[in-house]
Order: sequence, then structure tokens, then C-alpha cells
Amino acid sequence: MTQPRGKEQAGRGVPAGRDRRRWRLVCAVLLVAAVLAAAAWVLLGSRLLVVRHVEVSGTHLVPRDRLVHVARIRLGLPMVRLDTGAVAGRVRRLREVESVRVKRVWPGTVRIEVRERVPLVAVERAGRYYQLDRFAMVVVDSAQRPALPLLTAASPGPEDPATLAALQVLQELPESMVRRLVSLEAPSPQAVTLRLGGGGLGEDDAGPLTVVWGAPGRAAEKLRLVEALRRTSAGRSAHTIDVSSPEVVTAR
Repeated sequence: MTQPRGKEQAGRGVPAGRDRRRWRLVCAVLLVAAVLAAAAWVLLGSRLLVVRHVEVSGTHLVPRDRLVHVARIRLGLPMVRLDTGAVAGRVRRLREVESVRVKRVWPGTVRIEVRERVPLVAVERAGRYYQLDRFAMVVVDSAQRPALPLLTAASPGPEDPATLAALQVLQELPESMVRRLVSLEAPSPQAVTLRLGGGGLGEDDAGPLTVVWGAPGRAAEKLRLVEALRRTSAGRSAHTIDVSSPEVVTAR
């Protein structure tokens, strides 16, 4: 028995439909591959998206040329190949740098944003003055004494508790007091002493003043006690005020 003509044609149409779908799939895959290849060429192989400029912001202590040299960013490098973490790590090794952020700014700029360390005190060693930041890290050094309070400690540095205590005390002080601060002594973390220049804590105060501060903390309370004592006759004539124990304040 012969098969009806209509069914025979329908049977022949099934493979043809599958072939068309297969070819569409192949064309779609080839198109995606071509797009990806073109994108990879633009990102990695062409001269369209490469490093052309390096911008630096936030620097005052570090010369720009020195920072760029340390960053070692190669002009002409494809932007996508730039290792921003490695660049930041190299810049962070500069002693003047506290933190850094490296960003790609498309199509061809690398931006280095630096936060520099802020010197707070100076330490004298063998005729040179080393400026320390809040973490007791050396920022810069010079043969001339800078316009900073001079810190005296047995082993000044980031691992020394006495140094860190003195720096913490310094950051607790009001700006008006810091401006008159000549030096700090920190034989131990609990025995920080401040030496103020002429003028003390107020414009009418006469002569230098030594404040035995003690350990960090309770800054507001200690400041109120010092200011209150300086308003008395005994306080105005005193050369040393001891607020290391706020419960027992002495002046001499």
C-alpha cells in the first residue's frame, strides 16, 4: 500500500526544519564569538583603550615625579591589564603615604589618589629630626628642627607604647593648646608630660608651663581642671600643674 502524498511531504519537511534551526544556532554562536573576539581585541590588542595619562592627587610631601616613578605604570598598557592593587601596593611603600586608591578612568587615564601622613611631633636622633605621624611612623627627616613639638621617649617608634600614648594625648588636646606645645616627654605610657611655651593656656598667662598629664584619656576633665586652676592666684604663679590623677590636682 502506498503512503498518501501529503504525509510523505510532511515527513520530508521535518529534517529540513531541524537543519534550519541548527544553522540558526550555529550562526548565533559564530556571531557571539565574533563580538567577543572584537571586544577582546579592543580591550587587549588595540590602541583604543590603553594607558595614556596618569593623574595624581593629594600629594604635598611626595613629588609627583617620584610617586609616578614608584607606581611603575607603563604608558600604552591596555587598561584592562593594569593591576591596580599592585600599583597601590608600590605607592603605599612610600613613607609619606598613609593610604592610596588607584582607579581606571576610561578610556585611557589612571588616577592615583593619595592620603599622606601628617607629621605631629619630631624626634631628635644624632643631630637629625625625624617627624612622626599619629602611628609613630617616620614621615620625613631633616637636619633642621621643624615647627613641631619635640618628643622625648626611650624608644620612639610604632612599637613603643610610651610613644603611642604621647601621640594619643597630643590628638586629644585642643588646637589652642597644641599651638603652644613646645615638647612632650613620655618615659612611660602613664607618665606623659607637656611643656608649653610662654602664654600657657591663655593670652594673659605669663611664662612657660609644664603639665603632668599622665596617661591618655579623660582629656576634657583634665583640661577643665587646668583652666580652673590657672584662674586662681596659685595657678597663675605655678610653673607645673599635675592632673595625672584628676581626683588630686597639684600645682607648684
